[in-house]
Amino acid sequence: MNGERPRTKDERSNIQYSIELLIEELALYGFAPSGRYRIADAVERELSRLLGERDVSPLLTKGTEMARLDGEPFQMPSGSKAETIGAQVAQAVYEGMMR
Repeated sequence: MNGERPRTKDERSNIQYSIELLIEELALYGFAPSGRYRIADAVERELSRLLGERDVSPLLTKGTEMARLDGEPFQMPSGSKAETIGAQVAQAVYEGMMR
C-alpha cells in the first residue's frame, strides 16, 4: 500500500504497531479492466482502515512475509461500483490475513 502506514494497537499489551503492506499483484476475475485503478484505490483505503481500527494477526506483528494470501470468497451484485468492490476485496483480504 502506498502512503502513510496504518497504525494499529494491540489492546492486550497496549503496544502500537506500524504496518507496511506490499501487494505486488491483486488478481481479480470477472471485473471490467477499466475499473482496476478505482478498485485498487478502494482496496488500499479499506485495508488501511481495517488495519488501523481492528485487531491484527500476530503473524503481522512479527514481521512475517506471506508469498501468497487467498482472500475469503464473497458475492458481488452485478453493476456494483468500483469503490464497493474494492472495499469488499479489502475485507476478504483482511479476513484471509486473520486466519
